Amino acid sequence: MKRDFRINLQLFAGEKTEKATLKRREDARKKGQVAKSNEITTVFVLTVSVLAVQQWIPNMRQDFQAFCIYVFEYAKVDITSTNVLLLVMQTLIIIAKMAGPILLAALAAGYLANVAQMGFLFTTEPLKFDLNRLNPFSGAKRIFSKRAIAELMKSLFKIFLVGVIALLMLQKQLPGFTVMIDMPIISSLSFIGDSIYSVCWRVIGILFVLAVADYAYQHYEYEQSLKMTKQEIKEEYKSNEGDPQLKAKIREKQRQMATRRMMQEVPQATVVITNPTHLAVAVKYDSAMGAPQIVAKGQDNIALKIKEVAAANGVVIVENKTLARILYQRVEIGKYIPADLYQAVAEVIAYVYKLKRKH
Repeated sequence: MKRDFRINLQLFAGEKTEKATLKRREDARKKGQVAKSNEITTVFVLTVSVLAVQQWIPNMRQDFQAFCIYVFEYAKVDITSTNVLLLVMQTLIIIAKMAGPILLAALAAGYLANVAQMGFLFTTEPLKFDLNRLNPFSGAKRIFSKRAIAELMKSLFKIFLVGVIALLMLQKQLPGFTVMIDMPIISSLSFIGDSIYSVCWRVIGILFVLAVADYAYQHYEYEQSLKMTKQEIKEEYKSNEGDPQLKAKIREKQRQMATRRMMQEVPQATVVITNPTHLAVAVKYDSAMGAPQIVAKGQDNIALKIKEVAAANGVVIVENKTLARILYQRVEIGKYIPADLYQAVAEVIAYVYKLKRKH
C-alpha cells in the first residue's frame, strides 16, 4: 500500500500542471513556437483580396480591353519569333498590372495578420537540419497524432461548410442566371460579379467565426504544450538563480571573510562602545581624520569577539547602551560618524584620552 502511494506521488510530481515560466515562453518563441491560427491569416487575406478586387476592377477592365485590342491588332501581323516574343511580353505586363496590386495586398495582409497574432519574430531554428525529421516512425507519429487528426477534421468541416454555403447561394441566384441570357454582356458580367461577391462575403463571415474558434483552440493547445512539472520549475530556478544550498554556503563564506577583515581593524580602534553584551561598535579616530569612523560592529557572538580582540590589544571598552544602539543601526562599517552624533562620540573619545593620560 505504501509502495503504491509512493508510485502515485511520483506520477503526480511528473505531471505538467504548472504554468509556463517567462523563460520557458522565451525559449519556445526563439524556436518559433507561438500561438498562431492559420485560419485568422486566411480570413484576413481573403477579406483584403476581395476588397482589393472590388476597388481594382475598373482598372482591370481598362487593362483587359486594351489587351484585347492589342491582340486583335497583332492578329493582322505576320507570325514571327520577334512578334510572338513581343506578344508574350505584353501579355505578362498586362497580367502584372491587373493582378499585381491584388497579390501585393494579399501578401501585406498575410504579413500583418501574422504580426498581429505573434508580433515580429525572426528565427532560423525551424530551418535547422534535424535527422528526426527523416525518421519514418517520427513522421508517422506526426501524421497520426491527435493534432494532425484535429487539423484534418477541421479542414474537412471547413470545406463541407463552404461548399454548402456556396451551393445554397448559387441555388438562390439560379433564376437570375436563366434571365442573364437576354441581358447585355456588361449587365451579365455585373450580375455574375455581384453573385460572386455575395458568396465570398458570406463564406468569409463563416470562416471568421471558425477562425475565432480555431485561435482559441490553438492558444489553449499552446498553453498546454508549455506547461511544466514542479521538478522542471525547480531545475529552471536552480539554473537561473543557482543552487540555494550552494548560494547559502557562498554567503556564509563571504560573511566569515568580512568578519575576519573586520576583526583585523579592531586593534587600530580608539574605543569599543558596548550595549553591554548584545552590541559592540569599534570607533577609530585621530587628529588627521575629519570625523570618527566605524571600523567594526556586531551583535551577540560577534560583539563578544570584538570585545575579546579589543581587550587583548588594549583598546578601551566603554559601555553606553543608547549610543551603541544608535551607531549600530545608523552607521555602516567603514563610514564616518554623522554630524548629529559628533557630540556624543566626542565625549566618549575624550573620556578614553583622559584614561590613557592617567596611565
